[in-house]
Amino acid sequence: MIEKLIYLDSVDLIEFLGVQNVKLDLIRNKYPKLRIIARGDWLKAMGEEEEVAFFEEKVHLLLNHYNEYNVLSEHSILEIIESGTVGKSKENDDVILYGINGKPIKGRTANQQLFVREYEKNDLIFAVGPAGSGKTYTAIALAVRALKRREVRKIILSRPAVEAGEKLGFLPGDMKEKIDPYLQPLYDALQDMIPAAKLKDYMENGTIQIAPLAFMRGRTLNEAFVILDEAQNTTVNQIKMFLTRMGQSTKYVITGDVTQIDLPRKSMSGLVQAMRILNDVEGIKIINFDVRDIVRHPLVQRIVEAYDKEKPAKRKE
Repeated sequence: MIEKLIYLDSVDLIEFLGVQNVKLDLIRNKYPKLRIIARGDWLKAMGEEEEVAFFEEKVHLLLNHYNEYNVLSEHSILEIIESGTVGKSKENDDVILYGINGKPIKGRTANQQLFVREYEKNDLIFAVGPAGSGKTYTAIALAVRALKRREVRKIILSRPAVEAGEKLGFLPGDMKEKIDPYLQPLYDALQDMIPAAKLKDYMENGTIQIAPLAFMRGRTLNEAFVILDEAQNTTVNQIKMFLTRMGQSTKYVITGDVTQIDLPRKSMSGLVQAMRILNDVEGIKIINFDVRDIVRHPLVQRIVEAYDKEKPAKRKE
């Protein structure tokens, strides 16, 4: 008789073990010779050495399945225990990753799919286009996938803290509390893709870092997937500083919308200049999203089109 402890690494225990341990009971029924106990984040298996080793192997397969799909159904448990695999549909070949509750996340438009393809070929991508076109969401999905595949060791998400009508100094709280509202869209995307317990661990141990652009100065970013969001609000010096932080085995994605620049009138957008200067550099790809890529409420596309029509009229005036 031996005992074996298996750590359930940052899983949602209700999703993994079931309400009132109904999924755990399903697993227990498949191993009647073992005594299996759940205690917090641990499973304890007691029995003959060969049987315990076989059980441990299956639990790790269940954990791998959960970590990939963020969901573990009773059907999947039975398939993995009985055959070691779960059948996959060919329809899901273009899925970037599976979000919360097993929701497939994929490129939904032509430019989003182009983004996914070009990511494989280039280390630096500019994804530029209107609000709601999926630039940041697709970038974060690619980053989470790279982390899961161990292609990078960390994800770094950044934004310039440029006020759009409100002054930072007048907002309540310390610097982190002042900056957090600017980073909320990044938190929202992460919460769609990573279970809450695991996301909390990643944030606490530095695997996922969210910081304002100013905090990048002096760093060298190695083995990381780095996303600079809202880059149209960077100055020329800021984006040059950011680009030169790039280290070994690192991927960069820079997103922005050049129609929503909140910089002072006399300041040139660093994003606009960087795209012009780096347009023909090997290893860099610029992808221009447009209104056809907007995947929010249908009204958003019409709003963007209406504002685009207004610009020529303003120029004439």
